Amino acid sequence: MPNLDSITPQQLSRLIGLPDCPTIIDVRDDDDYAADPRSIPTAKRRDYRKVADWAAAFAGRQVVVTCQRGLKLSQGVAAWLRHEGIAAESLEGGHEAWAAQNGPLVREGALPRRDDKGRTLWVTRARPKIDRIACPWLIRRFVDPDAVFLFVAQAEVTNVAERFGATPFDIDGAFWSHRGESCTFDTMLQEFGLQSEALARLAVIVRGADTDRLDIAPQAAGLLAASLGFSRMYKDDLAQLEASLPLYDAFYRWCRDAVGEAHNWSGHQARSST
Repeated sequence: MPNLDSITPQQLSRLIGLPDCPTIIDVRDDDDYAADPRSIPTAKRRDYRKVADWAAAFAGRQVVVTCQRGLKLSQGVAAWLRHEGIAAESLEGGHEAWAAQNGPLVREGALPRRDDKGRTLWVTRARPKIDRIACPWLIRRFVDPDAVFLFVAQAEVTNVAERFGATPFDIDGAFWSHRGESCTFDTMLQEFGLQSEALARLAVIVRGADTDRLDIAPQAAGLLAASLGFSRMYKDDLAQLEASLPLYDAFYRWCRDAVGEAHNWSGHQARSST
């Protein structure tokens, strides 16, 4: 039975990827991290020895703290955060238990350099449609919730990347872009090491909508139509991005929870005469 101040890996797995997912803080020591330099999606690494210095930065958030086995480090840090008035739980069994249940993990070494505020910075072409919305959704929900996205003229993407230290994506010649018949969303899943049945299913839908192969997933046509509609509703790319995130949240929840559900309302059918 879980402790009242802890959360199980199964419970946390239901929150990962959702817009209201708690902030996850990884306090593994350097040796444990070096043995497996992967992190639970969106986790922020912090030094448990300096919790008094950084605790205030998480005020007002719901926090889950994880260490290697869910014992002294995570429980101690979570207790300290609660002392500071922060709602904090420790992950039962820690990183080992999460990995043992095949929970998704992010390859930290794949992440681009972070800025002085700890954020990844990305740049791509203006007027996004599908991949350039799907990729920011993936990064915000599974990699870096604080990531910054710059949308600029196509001819200036490389120059902006160089001058501002941003990582270009979804443009020709970029590392983070299409590869063969795969789209940039596929590339990010592969490079980050994110593996889950729901994300794999979503990737097929995104690929079909983004590469005009609507036959590979029935839902691709719907995603394409909605994406083109959003692109005409918003002149500002960032406003379009923020408005479109719930669309991908909905597709993700369908991929995760509702693929077996059907809907067939028959109330309109004429009743047989008596």
